[in-house]
Amino acid sequence: MMDKKFNFSERRSELSKKVLDNSAILVASSPIKSRISDTDYLYRQDSNFYYLSGYEEPESLLLIRPYAEKDNYIIFCRDRDPLKEQWDGFRSGQKGAVKDFDADKSLSISLVDELMPGLLEGAKNIYYSMSSPCGLDQRINVWLDQIRLNTRAGAEPPHNLLSLDSIIHEMRLLKSDEEIEVMKQAAEITTEAHIRAMKAVKPGMYEYQLEAEYLYAFNKNGARAPAYNSIVGGGNNACILHYVDNNCELKDGDVVLVDAGCEYKYYASDVTRTFPVNGTFTEEQKQIYSIVLEAHKQSMDQLKPGNKWNLAHEKSVEVIVEGLIDLGIIKSSKQEAIDNGEYTKFYMHRIGHWLGMDVHDVGSYKQDGDWRDLEPGMVMTIEPGIYILDSLEGVDDKWKGIGVRIEDDVLVTKQGFEVLTPNIPRSIEEVENTVQS
Repeated sequence: MMDKKFNFSERRSELSKKVLDNSAILVASSPIKSRISDTDYLYRQDSNFYYLSGYEEPESLLLIRPYAEKDNYIIFCRDRDPLKEQWDGFRSGQKGAVKDFDADKSLSISLVDELMPGLLEGAKNIYYSMSSPCGLDQRINVWLDQIRLNTRAGAEPPHNLLSLDSIIHEMRLLKSDEEIEVMKQAAEITTEAHIRAMKAVKPGMYEYQLEAEYLYAFNKNGARAPAYNSIVGGGNNACILHYVDNNCELKDGDVVLVDAGCEYKYYASDVTRTFPVNGTFTEEQKQIYSIVLEAHKQSMDQLKPGNKWNLAHEKSVEVIVEGLIDLGIIKSSKQEAIDNGEYTKFYMHRIGHWLGMDVHDVGSYKQDGDWRDLEPGMVMTIEPGIYILDSLEGVDDKWKGIGVRIEDDVLVTKQGFEVLTPNIPRSIEEVENTVQS
């Protein structure tokens, strides 16, 4: 059944107003992805498809025709099939697509190649996602070829193929109150998971055992999957940005960096915490952690409507460079380290990214060549970090193998910002107390 929390019809209407006159909009569902042999991954609908329809079944196609006198919104979907449903689960069928998902009309996906050319006649433009890996572009060309074959009989094929991406991405960038509510629920589940893991960690555990604490908390609270592959890196593994092997022993005296967030009702959370395996940071770990924490704080202070998106990143670079100079890890001046990029040996990613239905959510970071202004309703991550690999040359051994990242999900508001994950321990004292509890 369609989630009534979101007004999908309103989203379609808004999108229809943003396209050129006499345009048709096509959106395809995500394909089923095979994991191995005859086993598939857990199905997850395409974000744009779900955003406009609430429809979660594969082998489906949306056709929106704002110009049409009737049947403006058509869902092509699978037929009901009692035998297949016995094996693989319930299907809505065409009646269900109309009754439960507000389609003006629903047709069998098996007839799409036969019927689509006729349905596209009268449209001057076709909008579709050119970034979607569903092969829709090839099918559109086939449908257009069929229309062109009938031009002598008066058929008029669409003139332009246009990208839907920039339009719908900008819509998705600004979150509604209902979306923010769901994202806060995702954040609460992720909060419980991080606290659970902090309390469970101990020397001798394996990274995958700590990961299991997160997966349990996600599933227990209705989040069937993480929003991305969880990163659980102890010791030197904490310095590998996209470490997902999660198969090493957590050792006494090391910190573990965990980047893990759930997906709840199609919306992602994305949080990183770094904490000591034995419950107490070493002096060197505290010093690195304190720099990252200060960068985290000062970067968030840059989040308010009208400020440029990149200001938070620039502030994080300043704070991290100053801190590493104070520790003697960077030996040049602040300006030199920034200008020549020396700091990128220790901090090589940007401060964050948009967050929403995708963990690295859609929406441009620049407009007309300049960093865009922040607006209320944008949600992003703030995630500064310092990573000192044990193989890094020119660094005192006492710093090596320390990786720290602190990441929270942040909503831009009219007044400034709101942290969606405020209750996950962040200060050194809070983190140590939680791990030791």
